[in-house]
Amino acid sequence: MTPEEILSFPARVLTQTQREHYFEHGYVGVQGLVPPDTLTDLIDVSNEFVEASRSETEPGRTFDIGPGHSRETPVLRRLKRPDDQHDVYWGFAKGLMADVAADLAGPDVVFHHSKLNFKWFDETDMVKWHQDIQFFPHTNYNVFTIGCYLADTDMKNGPLAVLPGSHEGPLFDQYDENGDWAGCLTQADAATIDMSRADYLTGPAGSITVHNCRTAHYSPSSKSPEPRPLLLNCYSSGDAKPYTPHPDPSSHAGEVVRGKTSRWAWHDPRPCQIPPDWSGGYTSIFAAQAGEPG
Repeated sequence: MTPEEILSFPARVLTQTQREHYFEHGYVGVQGLVPPDTLTDLIDVSNEFVEASRSETEPGRTFDIGPGHSRETPVLRRLKRPDDQHDVYWGFAKGLMADVAADLAGPDVVFHHSKLNFKWFDETDMVKWHQDIQFFPHTNYNVFTIGCYLADTDMKNGPLAVLPGSHEGPLFDQYDENGDWAGCLTQADAATIDMSRADYLTGPAGSITVHNCRTAHYSPSSKSPEPRPLLLNCYSSGDAKPYTPHPDPSSHAGEVVRGKTSRWAWHDPRPCQIPPDWSGGYTSIFAAQAGEPG
């Protein structure tokens, strides 16, 4: 569906101005959207998983842990597939966030994946400039990620930053000079980004961020000793069909969360870079950008 067609449907959660901002600039931020009781449930469950991660010694199917992780000093970079890990996460993904998604995808919405990313006051926690769609190409670019801050987020603890309008620009090569998948822009391409234009999406806990799959984005390292959790849920319009293996599918991947199954695919003529074959598994963007195996 075109943006004009999507905007013709009544809004469920977002304002019309917020929807228009997303389509024009490739992102939108909304402060304090998530109800306090829902936010409390998400935070409580997330704290339980941080505690459970203390006993892990290497990255695995559930936890992606960083260098230096220990029981005393956890460095949980990512909880993988939270929608499969606890009903609170899946209820959130198929509930309020799916309504937000319908405001931007149109009436037919497909769930793609979920992840819970952390920052831990560590120089290695910076996420380099990248675009998402090269990880999971679809027939069109009506694919986006909705983030929810589970802690107050400002410039001290590594907010998500986006480059306005980059969703209408080129897709970048996310392989390195040796031909290995890096999951980020090359140094040369990253150097072309005008950092003065970057918009840092800050806000209190319960604020959401939405960025299109073509939008260039990154997040700086945290300067706070308190972890900064960001719960991310990715959706697509019903007529955007994936054509490469899913990097890390949960049991809900491909589930229609609003509307009905689309019987036609819409093909955007703009090309998309193909990632490695993920059918053998995938660790995380942190591992890819750090050059770690897998």
